Amino acid sequence: MAAVLFARKIFPESGTDIVMTYLILADSVLVLHLLFIGFVIFGGFLVLRTPRIALLHIPAACWGAYIELSGKICPLTPLEVEFRRAAGDSGYSESFVEHYLIPIIYPPGLTRGIQFWLAGLVIVINALIYGISLYRKRSRRVASKNHRPLNKHRSSDAPNH
Repeated sequence: MAAVLFARKIFPESGTDIVMTYLILADSVLVLHLLFIGFVIFGGFLVLRTPRIALLHIPAACWGAYIELSGKICPLTPLEVEFRRAAGDSGYSESFVEHYLIPIIYPPGLTRGIQFWLAGLVIVINALIYGISLYRKRSRRVASKNHRPLNKHRSSDAPNH
């Protein structure tokens, strides 16, 4: 409700305009939610290219695992529903994943056990990716310590005349 009150202060209340504003806000939260889920699942691959992304990805992945394993609802879901209801839609009562993703990605009959397995799979994949990233970093560090530039004018290399 606080988000709707905040939106009413920022945007003008003129019938169709406010309805469109709430729908745009709801759709924006939906897109943000999808991007966040994508980052949780695939963000580890970005870490292989840019290791500093781990500073953002590790907390996001932990949050995603927590939400999935605990069965709780991400706060973005009620925010989106609140904006949809303010626009006159009925919204939905299930979680974001149940409403948008399960009908598309998961087969009917998804059980809690399958959800745990999928969450575990995402955790294992990310653990492997982070393991590869740490191995690469360590290998670079060892290689840089062992690499000594050649000094062309060392006295031991000079010919004895």
